[in-house]
Amino acid sequence: MTAFLTSLSSVGEIVLVIALGYWLRKSGRLGDFFKGNISFIIMNIALPVSIFMSVVSNLNRDKLLSLSSGLFYVFLSFLLGYIVAIAAVHIFKIRKGRRGTFINMFVNANTIFIGMPLNMALFGAAGLPYFLLYYLINTISTWAIGIFFISADDPTKTNGEKSNAKFNWKKLLPAPLIGFIVALVWLVLGLPVTFIVQPESFPMLGNTFTMVGGLVTPLSLIYIGIILADAGLNSIHFDRDSVLALLGRFVIAPAIMIAVLMTFVHTGASIPSPELSTFVIQSAAPGLAVLPILVGQSHGDVDYATNVVVTSTVLFVVVVPILMEIVSFL
Repeated sequence: MTAFLTSLSSVGEIVLVIALGYWLRKSGRLGDFFKGNISFIIMNIALPVSIFMSVVSNLNRDKLLSLSSGLFYVFLSFLLGYIVAIAAVHIFKIRKGRRGTFINMFVNANTIFIGMPLNMALFGAAGLPYFLLYYLINTISTWAIGIFFISADDPTKTNGEKSNAKFNWKKLLPAPLIGFIVALVWLVLGLPVTFIVQPESFPMLGNTFTMVGGLVTPLSLIYIGIILADAGLNSIHFDRDSVLALLGRFVIAPAIMIAVLMTFVHTGASIPSPELSTFVIQSAAPGLAVLPILVGQSHGDVDYATNVVVTSTVLFVVVVPILMEIVSFL
């Protein structure tokens, strides 16, 4: 019960900041210009700095080797997720135009704007290395695999037409991931980190990095509130396909992750509590915020994509305390 109350309190704090962003947007105090700017600051400045600082502060070359097993756990859960999602499309006869959304809801999550600030609030710096592993696989899965399912689901194309989806290397290497890679190279090469992670040795640089990285969580939560305000909570509805997609996101995806982790635990693998908790929580993070845009580009059902993304974002607040309680028994 203590874990449940702790997670409920953490989620409550997050909800209040999201509500602030929602109110500021609805009241007209945050315009479209600010919305675009805050997204740029988070993705291209604050988040890469935050990730770099966290990696060089909490990891070393020895710890990097120990993380390789976690990468395999996440990869395996994503692979199984795609298999289950594709099977569900055929079993439930999901109509064309919704299939790409449906599959992506099962597998790929909004790790940056929702998963990351929540993970920091729940587990702090201890969970960040494991979050970064999940983020890495999620990014590759979204832009190297998920995008192809959406493009192939274009209802305006006949079955014989080829998909025009192409690998977009810029999408595979967003600024946060570059920050992660630079930090890994920094550690592997054994470059000095004292002047960065210990501000007293170089106060101006160290404090600046810390301050800029600290912008991520509050700005991300305010941005979520803006997104929810723009989507409109009154647009939420629960048709059969939406309910199935939400079950995939909140029940099947974390169940697969738990099954994978428990299988390795029973075979003798040692999985730290922050790693297990992080992977389970991230596996149930809401649908990709860009999903409606991607679906619209492929002439799919944008209303369906918007509905499942908004609904999953709202319901995630309820799902997290339940998952935290489940994790406490693992």
